[in-house]
Amino acid sequence: MAGEKLDVEVVSVDKKVWTGEATFVRARTVDGEIGVLPGHWDHLSVLVPGGVVDIREDEKSTLAAVHGGFLLVHDNTVRILAETAELGQDIDVERARAALQRASEAADDDSEAADAVHRAEARLAAAGSNHSG
Repeated sequence: MAGEKLDVEVVSVDKKVWTGEATFVRARTVDGEIGVLPGHWDHLSVLVPGGVVDIREDEKSTLAAVHGGFLLVHDNTVRILAETAELGQDIDVERARAALQRASEAADDDSEAADAVHRAEARLAAAGSNHSG
């Protein structure tokens, strides 16, 4: 398996977010965290709402905020099929912080706001930012 790569694709409902090769993929699923290396068995998992997917190519890491969806592993191919997905490098940190603040204020009264909190936290984590600034 030395030298083998994974073909990885991150797709949201409306666009292809990222595609390329990787040596390792990590994601949080409803059953816990999963790490995928070349040669991984076929697998299907449900992703947690407001999660972060870490795609590694040797020492380089690409982070994506994902909300809902599935992780599919088959024949050294990993597909992340998400309701929404955004690369950390594309996230406007200030807008994500403002969204987190608004959602946090409404979260006690509204389950949709609680989902918005999870999405904003994942966006900040994928962007490499802590929540407080």
